[in-house]
Order: sequence, then structure tokens, then C-alpha cells
Amino acid sequence: MKVESNVKAQFSAGFFVKLTLVAIINALGVYALMAAWQQESMVIFFTMLVGLIAIDYVYFSRRAIAAKYLLPGVIFLLVYQVFVIGYTGFVAFTNYGDGHNSTKQDAIAALLIQNERRVEDSSSFPLTVVSDGDDLGFALVIDDAVQVGTVEQPLELVEGAEIEEGRAVSIPGFRVLERSEILQQQTEIVSLRVPVSDDEEAGSIRSQDARTGYVYKSALEYDEEDDTMTDLTSGTVYQANEHGQFEAEDGSKLPVGWRVSVGFENFVKGFTDSRYSGPFLQVLVWTFAFAFLSVATTFLLGMFFAIALNHPRVRGRKIYRSLLILPYAIPSFLAFLLWSGLLNRRFGFINNILLGGAEIPWLTDPWLAKLSIILVNLWVGFPYMFLICTGALQSIPGDVVESAKLDGAGPLRIWRSITMPLLMISVAPLLISSFAFNFNNFNLIYMLTNGGPPIHGAPVPIGQTDILISMVYSVSGLDGSGMKQYGLASALSIVIFVVVATVSVLSFRRTRKLEDVM
Repeated sequence: MKVESNVKAQFSAGFFVKLTLVAIINALGVYALMAAWQQESMVIFFTMLVGLIAIDYVYFSRRAIAAKYLLPGVIFLLVYQVFVIGYTGFVAFTNYGDGHNSTKQDAIAALLIQNERRVEDSSSFPLTVVSDGDDLGFALVIDDAVQVGTVEQPLELVEGAEIEEGRAVSIPGFRVLERSEILQQQTEIVSLRVPVSDDEEAGSIRSQDARTGYVYKSALEYDEEDDTMTDLTSGTVYQANEHGQFEAEDGSKLPVGWRVSVGFENFVKGFTDSRYSGPFLQVLVWTFAFAFLSVATTFLLGMFFAIALNHPRVRGRKIYRSLLILPYAIPSFLAFLLWSGLLNRRFGFINNILLGGAEIPWLTDPWLAKLSIILVNLWVGFPYMFLICTGALQSIPGDVVESAKLDGAGPLRIWRSITMPLLMISVAPLLISSFAFNFNNFNLIYMLTNGGPPIHGAPVPIGQTDILISMVYSVSGLDGSGMKQYGLASALSIVIFVVVATVSVLSFRRTRKLEDVM
């Protein structure tokens, strides 16, 4: 009876913990569902809904024992791998980027707002800056009455407001900002736009000094029936084109557009546009060379130390092994920043101390910068290879080696016919994964050279040491060097994915032949 009661107590406690965790997950899921519904993201909404139903079924069903262990991994796989790859593929076939960031309705609204001009000879109104929670707004005195509005709420009459010296000083439901608060939020207030009414063509109220408001109207007019945008000052008519912009007959375009599907245009642009195709081929060659040399050098050095310290006659092997893995214990991004300082041309420790004040351009000369990258990556990466080679060597059966010695095989023959093949069976998959990692080793390039030195005459901001992934980062514009081109960057990312996947598949097929030695 005592055992039975203990089992029941444990069951009750476990069920309570499970119920609590699932309840928390459901609460977060419902919040995400509400946010997705408000943003009209139906794909995310239904995906989250299916996920929550699956979680509740699996963890409250006695028939889904295996799924209880598999479901978390599947969810993370879908979110962090499948979704990312799928969304990148989706963006690759669009014109997503600067000037094409949102929907067509958002683009129309942005164009109308950006082209607002003060209405000539319009009246000015005494203005007070107010807030409704976190939302800023304007309170205007119009015909001895107070009207208040925010960005989302057009002007409307407010009863019970107090007016002093022709200006509103107290408004029910709103807080009047002090002068110090206005100065702190000056930028937000100057850019604040309060609609006059629900009719967008009525214009909006804006202020430059937070004391006087003026009516602004857009110099553009959108015709929904003809899907055109007309410049009221010049009379130019802009027609919506297939590339997500309003374009006039003379070829001029309005600056704000919207996202549309462009098919394979980004892929064609990446390989045929001279601004990208030339640097792309150069970067592609260097990327393969960098990835191959990184794997080869780190593996050979790591294997050398592993073989040397695997010999039983070497004394102090534990101390040597501990010292050799120290670079692996330091976070790689810190090591890259450290080496960036050590290799500084004028003030670096290597030039200034070790080389007696020499000014060797380790990171600014194209070839020396590439050599420096290989050497720094060798320092960071060889301990990993040393560890896996050490483990692989120690796992080789000793009786196989002894049998070879009895048959008269020398050290070189044993190494070539037994040790190396058995070693490669263990480390070959890791070498392939190391190649894929170095193929996309963004941290090393960004923190050591930032892609530099620049390629002289290149029409895009790409450097001599850029690899494909850092080139994609530059093309995307996230580094602030140019216009953001997420669609083109995503297309190049898909190319990188295909290249790495192809190399990995071919390499894995080749490594299967090594198993024949067993």
C-alpha cells in the first residue's frame, strides 16, 4: 500500500508539472494567435493553431508516447530550419528591399504622407501637445472649441476642456506635456501627423514649433479605380507597374513601392549583372579556397599533434593536451577580435614588439589579409581537429596494429593501410561539416578584416577577403554600406545553400567507399 501511495503521489506531482508547463505554452500560443490575427498573418495563425493542438494532444494522450520525445525536436526543426529556409526562398523571388518593404496599401499611404505640403493661405491654430498613454497627439483651439486627435484618431471635439490665453491647458482623458517633455521628444513631435478627419484627402495637422498647427495636404492623389497616382502640382500621372512601383510615361518613378513577385529576376541579376557577377565569381573562388585550406591546415596540424601525443613514450601528454586545447576554450569571436588587434599594422603586438616596429600590412594587403585569415583560423580550429583525431586514434583496435607488425609491415605501411583509413572513417563526416562551417564562417571575416581590403573599382561594397556569406551581408545592405536588397541577398543565400548541399552530398558519397576497409 505504501508503494502504491508513493506511485500515486509521484504521478500526481508529475501530472501537475506537465499541466503547468502545457498551460504556459498554451497561454503564450494564444497570445501569438491574437497577434497573428491582428496582423492578418493567416499562415502564422493557422500554423500556431495546428502546433498548439498537436502539443495538447500529444502530452495528454496515452497513445503518443514516442511523440512526447520527438515533438519538441520536430517543432524546433520546423521553426529554425524549415521555416527559415522556406521564408528565404520566398523572399528570393520578390523585390523585397529599400522602397519595396510592405504592401501596396502601405506604399500608397506612405506616398501620400511623404508628399504632404502646407496648404497655402491656410489658417493657423493654437496647438498644445498632449499624450494618451504612449500615443502623442495635438489639441487645437478652433472657433473657441477644443479638438483633439492622435496618429490613429482624427480630430474630434472634446467637451470640458479648459482654455487659457487662447490655448488648451486641460483636456479630459489626455495629459498636457510640459515644455521639458516636448524638448525631449522634439523629433517625434515634428514628424507627428494628426488626420483632420476620416477622409484622407482632408489632410492632416502638423507643427514645427509645438505651439502652432497648420493644415497639410498631399501633393499626390490616388485614383483607386484607375490604379494611378497623380501629381497635383505638375499633373504627371503615375501608373502602377509590374515591379511594384508607380511609373510615369517618361520612365520616372515614385520612390516608395511595394513587394511583388519577380520570379527568377534576382537569380538572373546575380549572375548576369556586371556589378555582381564579376565580384561573385571572384568571391566564389576565394570562398572555396578558404574553406578547403581551413579544413586542410587545421586537420593536418591537429592530426600531427594527435599522432605525436598518442605515442606511449611521450612524457607529460596530459599537460601538452591541456595546453593545445586552450585556443578552443576561448570564444571564437573574442579570439578574432584579439587577433585583429595583434595584427594591427602600426600598433599591433606582432609588428610593434615581435618584429621590432615593422609596418607589415597584415590586414590591409589583399594577399597578406587572406594569409592572416587562414593562419588565425588555423590557431582557432586546430584544437578541434586535435581532439577528434586523438579520439579516433585511441579507438583503433591495438590487435589490428599488432597483427600487421607480425606480418612484417613497417610503420609507414601500417599508417597508410590501417591507421589512416580507420582514422578517415571516423573523421571524414566531421571534415565535411567543417568545410560547410568554414564555407559560411561569417564571424571570422567580419571581425578580423570586415571583408577588406576593398576591391578597387568594384561597383558594390565587396572586399578582397569577403566570402559568399559576407558578400550576401554587404549586398543586403544590413551593414549600412548601401541600399537594402533583401530579395537579391536571399537569392544568393539559396545559391550558397545549394552549393554547400551539393558538396556535402558528393563528399558523403565518396566517404562511404572508405568503409570497405572494414
